[in-house]
Amino acid sequence: MKIGLAQINAVIGDFPGNAKRLLQAYRECIEKGAELVVTPEMSLVGYPPRDLVFKSQFVPKCLQALDYLASETREVPLLVGYVDHNDGDAVGKPFRNAAALLVDGEVKAKVWKTLLPTYDVFDERRYFEESPSCEPMEWNGKRLGVTICEDIWTEDFLQRPFYDRDPAEELVTKGVDVLINLSASPFHLGKPAGRRAMLAGVAKEAGVPVVYCNSIGANDQLVFDGHSLVAWPDGGVVEMAGFEEECRVVEIFDDPFSNAQTLLPQAVAEEQLWKALVLGLRDYVGKTGFSSVCLGLSGGIDSALTAAVAAEALGPENVHGLTMPSPYSSGGSVDDSFALAKNLGIRCDEVGITEIFGAVKRAMAPLFEGMKEDVTEENMQARTRGLLLMALSNKFNHLLLTTGNKSELAVGYCTIYGDMCGGLAVISDLPKTRVFDVCRWLNREREVIPWNTIEKPPSAELRPDQKDQDTLPEYDVLDGILEAYVERQLSAEEIVALGFDETLVRWVQRRVDLNEWKRQQAAPGIRVTSKAFGIGRRMPIVQRFLG
Repeated sequence: MKIGLAQINAVIGDFPGNAKRLLQAYRECIEKGAELVVTPEMSLVGYPPRDLVFKSQFVPKCLQALDYLASETREVPLLVGYVDHNDGDAVGKPFRNAAALLVDGEVKAKVWKTLLPTYDVFDERRYFEESPSCEPMEWNGKRLGVTICEDIWTEDFLQRPFYDRDPAEELVTKGVDVLINLSASPFHLGKPAGRRAMLAGVAKEAGVPVVYCNSIGANDQLVFDGHSLVAWPDGGVVEMAGFEEECRVVEIFDDPFSNAQTLLPQAVAEEQLWKALVLGLRDYVGKTGFSSVCLGLSGGIDSALTAAVAAEALGPENVHGLTMPSPYSSGGSVDDSFALAKNLGIRCDEVGITEIFGAVKRAMAPLFEGMKEDVTEENMQARTRGLLLMALSNKFNHLLLTTGNKSELAVGYCTIYGDMCGGLAVISDLPKTRVFDVCRWLNREREVIPWNTIEKPPSAELRPDQKDQDTLPEYDVLDGILEAYVERQLSAEEIVALGFDETLVRWVQRRVDLNEWKRQQAAPGIRVTSKAFGIGRRMPIVQRFLG
């Protein structure tokens, strides 16, 4: 049996556009010999639709699109993900996370998602009712065990047991020839390898092939990496591309590859992060209706990496950089900004802020009389730059990108309404040490990021001879503490037990907690780690817990 996997990029709520893309993929798979075509979870809807499902016409429009899709199918079935009403006995949540088998112009069968993740970035129990039972679909003499995303995840690969049901096991017990999973599994570093191992384990345990079709693309903060695959009980695996659309047809019952793994080479961490950021930026810009971006170029490594991601995602002609030297900026920083722009082929202009900064200080002098300069004057510079960048954004309809990294955002080493101004925080989930790693990886064959930018000590250049380490710990130490506190959610005592200085741990912990108010006003960022500042981390601003 030849199954086509249509790894496509859906836009949330674009039912006409998603239906068109699904039909294109469906016909492409048929041309390649598919006898059944599988698509990702909510491929007709885009994932996650969140509270859009509560809009009165959202689900009816979805069902209209489903009927249209069905009318365009012929003898080859199309398995598509969508949102349905929970008609049943009107008990429970109002909607279902669903999959429908479309064939010969009709909706032949439907299944509902059973396990509804409500943790981290997921909140499906807010909207959906679980399936009361798992029943195989019958097609062309085969029994298909259709599951949706979480339904196939096993306890070994979740942080803890969340459920008292195992849909895959229920289906295997009832007798199926193949397990099929429609998925929208978001990326974080390490996720593709873990997912592959989990699916291979399911195939071995179930004794039947597993067909897994994952979403690709980015919606808001989440990136979906694809890596759809087929796994056989004997350990054979065929894997599709990561971070790009692809349609592939695989013979699942008599496949010459089933005795050997035909996996893509595992991308190094830096390459995975790079591809995720590029895809996240490209889709955020394109799906929100922008075509170009602007950003401040400081000569530092964060803005350099952000610019490089933007040039790769959108083309250098659609990236506008602005370097804005202050009285404390070094000539090297301006030179490094223009060197970067030349390497990337992007536009870079210079507008100094010395005169504006001086005017603001003079205007405030009567109120500040007799007081020493401090962080106030540093923030004035950052906010002056924010003003200029927002003006550039408004005038040319560029999306303004912020350039702060996760380490700085965590401890509040950033200026609200200053360098935090913007519509997308591209590297806000990338720790500073990872920023350096990705830049060095980019330069593996030629200089993309000027080496001087990589090698010089990081500095905000907001006061004479300023260095980041005047205020912050060394970044390798800071990032180690932050990984333990933010991603692993360990207590201060547990982090100290890992070998970190207690005074420093307490300082970092306090800085993270105190700056929640800043992060809740920050631009959305692209999630690339297991715990980002965003929809998967919901901390109160007003709280006094010290643990």
